[in-house]
Amino acid sequence: MSTIDLESELDAAIVAVRDAATVCQSVQKDLVTAATLEKKDKSPVTVADFASQALVCSALAGSSKIADVVGEEDAKDLREAGAEETCAKVVEHVRGVRGADVSTSQALDWIDLGGVTPTGIDSPYWTLDPIDGTKGFLRGEQYAIALGLLEHGRVVLGVLGCPNLPGPDGKPGCLLAATRGGGARILPLNGKGRDGAQTIRVSDVTSTAAARFCESVESGHSDQDQSAQIAKALEITEDPVRVDSQCKYAIVARGEAQIYMRLPTRKDYREKIWDHAAGLIVVEEAGGRVTDVRGNDLDFAHGRKLENNAGIIATNGPIHDRVLEVVGQYIG
Repeated sequence: MSTIDLESELDAAIVAVRDAATVCQSVQKDLVTAATLEKKDKSPVTVADFASQALVCSALAGSSKIADVVGEEDAKDLREAGAEETCAKVVEHVRGVRGADVSTSQALDWIDLGGVTPTGIDSPYWTLDPIDGTKGFLRGEQYAIALGLLEHGRVVLGVLGCPNLPGPDGKPGCLLAATRGGGARILPLNGKGRDGAQTIRVSDVTSTAAARFCESVESGHSDQDQSAQIAKALEITEDPVRVDSQCKYAIVARGEAQIYMRLPTRKDYREKIWDHAAGLIVVEEAGGRVTDVRGNDLDFAHGRKLENNAGIIATNGPIHDRVLEVVGQYIG
């Protein structure tokens, strides 16, 4: 049983993720151009990453009772010589949301609030991916801001901000939010509070032949050839939904696909906690199931990585065991 007031923390998380989505959209509009794409220039996503983390951490510092944030970034690189231009852009975009009086040192200090390394599982902490899906962000496609709350090594709350995924009103942009035992819901990205929230459920498909699966656009994130063989063995005929980021969890939670497979690309690779915490609870609270490729629950009690797990399988639930059985035949 959680000792945290999950409803008030959920309100804090929704505000934080909305602020981050605002800055990500603004960076995308101002900095991602045909020229940056052609040069494979990742500087816009660097600016958005840092600005997003600054906004989430500052929002949580003001309204959450949970102080620690385990984020992907810290501001060390922005403080170094040669980073002045990037740093100035980050601060400019943070001011666009927080106001013109934010100093450079204040913005960098906010980023550093997310530099905590978890030392155990006694105290609850947030885990944040300020932009999940960097290639999707640069292409103007799918990316997510992913914020999860962990208590005793379990995810108890998650919010996914998906600026380019259609919302409940059909317009681009949605938030998916879930609390442990409280269900999952979808909200408009540009709303206020929980206005317009709708409950979401996974699909009720019970046969893998009727299922669709989603996987990463980037083949380096999961073994796509192996996925295709597994899909064939599961008698899946629909083409996979290929999207970047934890939007894949959102698509399963909303019932638009039934399987998300992230197969290990090498034996020693371990997933990072911020890449899965928010998505996991959204799927589970929508009625689905998430394990590693061996059927083990994801274990978040070992620092910044899922040290005891290999790969990820998320499904709508009824077909999970069959998916595990077939995956097991292919990956040994």
